[in-house]
Amino acid sequence: MLLSDDLLLNFKRCERRAFLDLYGDRQEQTSEKDFLQKLRKENQRQIREYLGKRPYHEPEAADWEGRAMETEALMAAGVECIYRGVLLHHVDQWPGTAIQHLTLVGKPTVLLRQAGESCWGPWHYRPINVKLGQKPKPEYKLVAMFHSFLLEQIQGRSPRLTQLILRARHPHRVDMVLWTDKLQETIRDCINLLLPEIEPEVFISRQRCHLCAWHNHCYTIAQTNNHLSLVPGVTPNRYESLQGMGVDTLESLANTSPKHLGQHLGADIAIQLQQQARAIVHQEVLWRVNRPNKVQPIPQGDIELFFDIEAEPDRNVDYLLGVYLVDRQNKMEKFYGFVAETLEEEGKIWQDFVDFVSQFPNAPIFHFSPYERDTLNRLGKKYSTPPAQLQAIAGRLMDIHQWVTKYLVFPVESYSLKSLANCLGYQWREEGVSGDQTVCWYDEWLETGDRQLLEAIVRYNEDDCRATHHLKQWVTEFIRTPEKTIVLR
Repeated sequence: MLLSDDLLLNFKRCERRAFLDLYGDRQEQTSEKDFLQKLRKENQRQIREYLGKRPYHEPEAADWEGRAMETEALMAAGVECIYRGVLLHHVDQWPGTAIQHLTLVGKPTVLLRQAGESCWGPWHYRPINVKLGQKPKPEYKLVAMFHSFLLEQIQGRSPRLTQLILRARHPHRVDMVLWTDKLQETIRDCINLLLPEIEPEVFISRQRCHLCAWHNHCYTIAQTNNHLSLVPGVTPNRYESLQGMGVDTLESLANTSPKHLGQHLGADIAIQLQQQARAIVHQEVLWRVNRPNKVQPIPQGDIELFFDIEAEPDRNVDYLLGVYLVDRQNKMEKFYGFVAETLEEEGKIWQDFVDFVSQFPNAPIFHFSPYERDTLNRLGKKYSTPPAQLQAIAGRLMDIHQWVTKYLVFPVESYSLKSLANCLGYQWREEGVSGDQTVCWYDEWLETGDRQLLEAIVRYNEDDCRATHHLKQWVTEFIRTPEKTIVLR
């Protein structure tokens, strides 16, 4: 078996992905998403910044075995820095497994020469891994320790230090004592999962799965089987508890008493999951059983504003502030998009936005998610908006997502704006496009000046604003109805 750092990383994130990477039918994979390609480019930029003017050597062979041989030759020669080296080590067995031959392959970003004896002479090497993340995730630390382990086998001594370089560029030291045992255990578990060639069960995790090339393949299986991981609130731990109770289908979850579920999950979680399953099975919208006693009223106005932001987090810019104006008295609806066509125009569009919404001091401003409120406060401080003016705007904000998740249960797989609005019949003009894609489009716009990209982003943002309006209108009507549930199909 060949066990690479990529396979180990994917195993740590998703056991099923590691299995499919090794044994899956490649035709079931989708092409790499634009956003993932963008992240790779940004990581390359980050690596170039780290290397700076430092001289380095890079193996030239096309295959990993050849690159491993060149890497060892460069280490033996004592070069200061090796970029994109390959570490290769063969073992006949691994503790706790039945493996008889194992090839371990690691690809640290950089190998740096350090003082200290090794099989090469009075020097040795330590690994540096440059990652795009903000935090030193456990899987990053695991891979860094894997590289240190391989170096120890190759050069005859353990590195004194292994580090992660993250987005903030500050080095993070990996605790080698702590992670040595964890590495041994993870490799053991990975081998024992992969060796029997038994495919792990599907589990859809919304935050982890959406960029995976196997997502569509797994999602199709989950949908076909009405898998419980598609129920909002069912985490891996809760799924394990449900299985222990013999609850393994949507119907059984919908029909199991919350009292019985609560013995294992807690009363509130039991009610939440049982109601959610019932809503999906019967395709109905329900009032939450455990909602607050007093329902927070949704503001109404002759003029209402619906607000959505598009941002490029890696460039630290909010480049589109979209407002959909609904004037009930004059029966007029119009979208206003304040767009930063360059990175330097963020301050200008912020002031244009402030001036615009200040024309309607009594209009409630509806949005979906905390991001709009957080960004409004941040941009107000960044561009020195008078506190009274900023507060006058912030005081009119109404988060529809927060209201919905507090009071209602929808027959959806997630409580995203797109999922909720689609459930109620609203469709985006840019089919199949997500917020990740608009970030890629904006980067491409900055590079190419292709105005069609900017226009597509504006359309997408307008649809987000209109979808928020659609959801708000539907919820307002639902509150007025005497029915406790509404069937959507």
